[in-house]
Amino acid sequence: MSQHLSEQEIIRREKLNKLQQAGINAYPAALYPVSHFSKEIKDNYTEENKEAYAKVCVAGRIMSINDKGKVFFIKIQDSKGILQLYVKRDEICPEEDKSFWDNLIKHGLDLGDIIGCTGYVFITKTGETSVHAQTISLLSKSLKPLPVVKRDEEGNVFDEVTDPEFRYRQRYVDLIINPHVKETFVKRTTLINTIREFLNERGALEVDTPVLQSIPGGAAARPFITHHNALDVPFYLRIANELYLKRLIVGGFDWVYEFSRNFRNEGMDRTHNPEFTVLEWYTAYKDYFWMMETTEQLLEKIAIALHGTTDVQMGETILNFKAPYKRISIHDAIKENTGIDVSELDEAGLRVVCKQLKIDVPNNIGKGKLIDEIFGATSEHKYVQPTFIIDYPVEMSPLTKKHRSKEGLVERFELMVNGKEIANAYSELNDPIDQRDRFEEQIKLMERGDDEAMFIDHDFLRALEYGMPPTSGIGIGIDRLCMLMTNQSSIQDVLLFPQMRPERMDNQE
Repeated sequence: MSQHLSEQEIIRREKLNKLQQAGINAYPAALYPVSHFSKEIKDNYTEENKEAYAKVCVAGRIMSINDKGKVFFIKIQDSKGILQLYVKRDEICPEEDKSFWDNLIKHGLDLGDIIGCTGYVFITKTGETSVHAQTISLLSKSLKPLPVVKRDEEGNVFDEVTDPEFRYRQRYVDLIINPHVKETFVKRTTLINTIREFLNERGALEVDTPVLQSIPGGAAARPFITHHNALDVPFYLRIANELYLKRLIVGGFDWVYEFSRNFRNEGMDRTHNPEFTVLEWYTAYKDYFWMMETTEQLLEKIAIALHGTTDVQMGETILNFKAPYKRISIHDAIKENTGIDVSELDEAGLRVVCKQLKIDVPNNIGKGKLIDEIFGATSEHKYVQPTFIIDYPVEMSPLTKKHRSKEGLVERFELMVNGKEIANAYSELNDPIDQRDRFEEQIKLMERGDDEAMFIDHDFLRALEYGMPPTSGIGIGIDRLCMLMTNQSSIQDVLLFPQMRPERMDNQE
């Protein structure tokens, strides 16, 4: 099927043909030696230091063109902001031949084109720091028109493009017309670099573990399945990297971490994407009490790195990441919010509570999932300020060490912030016999139809049989943490390219 072109797209292609006929290459291959950026020029230029800006080379995308006849005012956007170019015909074409002016500046440029400019910086009569152009070069011709977004002198935006379907599917356009979006992803990188610095300073080692796994282990989740042609066996995209990192603790590393791209074949909403990033680390000779304190230190450091304070704006709420954080057991949290004590209830009793609270639960889940459903429906959203939910039932946590003093519980916490889980951590189970029993309980749940129950990883059990030191581990959802630290209410706003239903393109049958 042939490509359908709008009127504007046809006009731009005609301009491209005319430029080529005039000998102007719309996509030159040569290096363009950019020397300055918009923000640097606008922040630092003064009449006193103008000699330092007597020769600059800038480049960017055309965002507005003001045609004054023999003078054009062109505003370009580079990676740092907006800069005005003052383009005068007799400067660009000082000789008698004005064909370059007519072919390119007068008739060849469009909004969205990428151009380069050499010249000197000055301040216009209206007080705007600008570049007086001496040469103009077309670096890339834009064949599709940008959505028109208008801004007044104070920077107020009109006709802003907010449609998420358009913004997420064409993120490249979103970044052009909504420059504030770029700041979210700059902060995301700052957040990740801050974590790396925090861990590296403390002696942690960054490692890589397999994305393709023969057994999807380390979490309770539905995996994506693929096929390895050479081995003729099924493989799974990882749902977690936990079991591989703990193998490294067995092997003698004291502290390992990984920024893991994980995949879970589950629902999509404002806080879930099937492909997501998790930081996991494991530290030998530590427990979940140490991990809570270390997590508090890390989040304080991130908040200060991004905002200069431990107070972070999230919607209408100020989140305070200053340690210490509240700690409450999951049983007490449910009792605090419902008045019901579920700590001594069996599966049948929990199902009665679910019915009483009007929580619809499937028949194929066990005691642990039932408690998780009750907590999620009645309590999770209540914990807005950072709160450690601790001491989970053993049925909910097949990879976690049993509590040292509380029968039937394990040493686990989840960090809740703004009503959502941000981190999940344990004192890790290192008893291979207990671990095998827990895996076998998961198989029973799988046989009941729980498609998120864990497989038995026999190689991991073999590793534990060689002996793993007491260890604490944690998983932190980087995407959700980034949402909190950048005041975004949707996970799609902190992912450059979130998953979407495939688009039907013009050339598809």
